[in-house]
Amino acid sequence: MGYYDQEDQNRSQRQKGKKGGIFLAGLGGALVGGLLVISSIPTLSNMDFLPYDVVPDNQSAVVPKDKQKNGTSQNVSLNVQTDITKAVDKAAPAVVGITNIQQSNFWEEGAQEGAGATGSGVIYKKEGNKAFVVTNHHVIEGAAKLEVTLKDGTKLPAKLRGSDRWTDLAVLEVAGDKVKTAVEFGDSEALKAGEPVIAIGNPLGSTFSGSVTQGIISGLQRTIPVDIDQDGVPDWQAEVIQTDAAINPGNSGGALINIAGQLVGINSMKIAEQAVEGIGLSIPINYAQPIIDDLEKFGDVKRPYMGVDMRAVNEIPAFYQQEALKLPKDVDYGVALRSIVPGSPADKAGLKELDVIVEMDGEKMNDVIDLRKHLYNKKKIGDKLEIKYYREGKLNKTTMTLVENVE
Repeated sequence: MGYYDQEDQNRSQRQKGKKGGIFLAGLGGALVGGLLVISSIPTLSNMDFLPYDVVPDNQSAVVPKDKQKNGTSQNVSLNVQTDITKAVDKAAPAVVGITNIQQSNFWEEGAQEGAGATGSGVIYKKEGNKAFVVTNHHVIEGAAKLEVTLKDGTKLPAKLRGSDRWTDLAVLEVAGDKVKTAVEFGDSEALKAGEPVIAIGNPLGSTFSGSVTQGIISGLQRTIPVDIDQDGVPDWQAEVIQTDAAINPGNSGGALINIAGQLVGINSMKIAEQAVEGIGLSIPINYAQPIIDDLEKFGDVKRPYMGVDMRAVNEIPAFYQQEALKLPKDVDYGVALRSIVPGSPADKAGLKELDVIVEMDGEKMNDVIDLRKHLYNKKKIGDKLEIKYYREGKLNKTTMTLVENVE
C-alpha cells in the first residue's frame, strides 16, 4: 500500500532495470508517498551542494571588479518584497514540526524511546492558554509521545486530541503561551487550475525546517484509492488537490497556502514513481474543516453507522456469486454482507448475512467505496436510509435509521 519513492534522473541511470510502479495510496505512515522522515537525516557534511554565492541578509550584492566603474565598489539594494514573500511571511510562523516518539521494545536491554518519524503541522487556532495543530493521521500514528517544534525552535510536548484514518487528519493540543500566530483558513472551493500556491513544511526533518516551495494548482477534485487496512483492496477514495509544488519526505501535515497566505490544503501525499514528476496531493481545507472541528471537540469524527461487515461483490469469485449469494447472472456488482452486528441499524432493518446491497437512496452501489462515500458524505446521524438488496436471488427493500458510529 503505497507509492514507490521517485528517484532523480541521474540515480535512475545507475539503477537500470529496477522496476517501479504505482500501488494503492495508503493514508498511513510513509506509505502515502513517503512523506514521513523515518530514518536518520543526512548531515550537511555528507550532502552534495552547488557552490552558490552567499548574499548578506541586507540583500545587498557586491558588484564584481570587472564590472566596477573607476575601480569603485558599488552596493546594489534589491527589493524582493512580492506577493509570494508576503504570503509566506503571513503563514510560515504557523507551520510547525511534528516529532513522533515511539516506544522501543520494553524487554530489550537498554530499551528507550526514540523519534520514529517526523512530519509537519499547522497551528490553526489559539484559544486561551491552548493552541491547536492540524496534521496527518499517519504522522502521529503509533506515537508514544508527540512533540511540536515551533518556527523559532521552541519544542513543546503535544497532546493528541483526536485522529481519523479515513481522512488522514489529526489534531494536537499544545500550550499556547509560546504560540504567536495561527493560520487563516482560505476557501479551497474557490481554487482554480493554474492558480499559484505555496507549500510550507519540514522536508527531511529539522535540517530543512520551514522550507518553502512554489507551484500551481494542477488539478481539483482528484480521487485517489486508499488501502487503509493494507489488505491490497481499496477501502476509500481520498478527495485531494493536485499541485506541482515540491512535496518531499517530512512535508506531511504541512500547509498549502494561496497567494493571500491563507491555508487551502493540508499536504498529505505524492505520487513518487519513476515515470512521474511533480504530482503532490493535498487535502482541501473545506473538506478538512468539519473533520478538524469534530476531532478537536470529540476526539473522533461523528459519522453514521450501519453495523455491517462487508465485501464488494466484484472481489468475490463468480462461482460464489451464484452458489452462495444466489445473485442473478446479470448482477455482478454490489456489497455483500459478511456479518451483522446484533442490535445495529442493519439488524433492526432486517438485513442478514449474505444479503447483497445494490442500491441506497436510489443510487447504485458498485462496491464498498461507493457505500462508504454515500454513508459518510451524504448522510447524517438520525437520517433514514433506503436500501435495495438481493436475498436468495430476489430483490428486496428496507429502510434503516442511522445512528452514531461506534467503530
